Amino acid sequence: MANVEDPYNHSHRAFLQAFLAHSVLTFEELKPILAAILSVHDDREILPNDITEPDVSTFIHTLNSKLAPVDYEIRPARSQKDHSTSYVLVNLTSDAVTQLATTHSPDEIAFVKRVLDAMFETHNTHKHEVMAITRMQARHLSKPPRTSVANEDGGTQTQSTAAHGLTLPQAEKMLDDMVEEGWFEKSAAGYYSLSSRALAELRDWLRETYNEMPGEGDDDEAVIRIRNCEACTEIVTVGQRCSNHDCGCRLHDICTQRLFRSQAANTRRCPKCKEEWTGRDFVGEKATKRNGSYRQHGSTASSRQIVQNGLGRDSSEDDEE
Repeated sequence: MANVEDPYNHSHRAFLQAFLAHSVLTFEELKPILAAILSVHDDREILPNDITEPDVSTFIHTLNSKLAPVDYEIRPARSQKDHSTSYVLVNLTSDAVTQLATTHSPDEIAFVKRVLDAMFETHNTHKHEVMAITRMQARHLSKPPRTSVANEDGGTQTQSTAAHGLTLPQAEKMLDDMVEEGWFEKSAAGYYSLSSRALAELRDWLRETYNEMPGEGDDDEAVIRIRNCEACTEIVTVGQRCSNHDCGCRLHDICTQRLFRSQAANTRRCPKCKEEWTGRDFVGEKATKRNGSYRQHGSTASSRQIVQNGLGRDSSEDDEE
């Protein structure tokens, strides 16, 4: 194996070109690329199977030191289901809207933003942290919500926003495009959620957008909708939560296996509050099945959640697709 801790050189530049061409690469895809680069650099054959994840991490660490001044970073994106690793080239100065604006219309971007609000506000409550949405629920977001304004006689008048929104076929195509482009994942049960690539790219934006710091009032509390796994510190949108719903502990399924490996099921305790860890309190689409079908519950809803167009009545339609 080559010395991957060598100072920044042409091999790192060639490695960066691979990311500029593909943006997202899995570890298995990176192995032959890095092996070929190092074979040329070291003037000896390096086989793909000689490349390890620590080798890739060390190589990326050196490369990131050069990318930081221009606000780019290569981040690992780990699957919440099996912890398989992909690597993503991230623009640190752009948000979801900026990145989507290069290939999609303003109405399409507005639709995606409404879908994200539904995932992380409407379907992410104190009792049910679903953070996913069905195709039927997304269809109801094709148009922007109507707003009510006061008229001169003291009554209210419903007005449409200036944006026209999307037709239902356009909204469905946009969902399919988001899956095809790697931003969304679609489960076997028909739920759309953010992909591991999207979570890696948008993690800072998600926290800034959906986590709310306490106000100045004595009774105001922080609202934390985006939480990290207690074991691996990555964002959890699929996994388990503490049976004490006032506890902020969340774990990926695979992380619970590692954390509780040496403990019997009836002795497992939350690593934060020490409450019994049941393994039956879920984060993600499984949360819709906890204690019956998912229903919209009252929560610390922000103004964005209040104006969702018809989502309250559609929360019970989780099983339609």
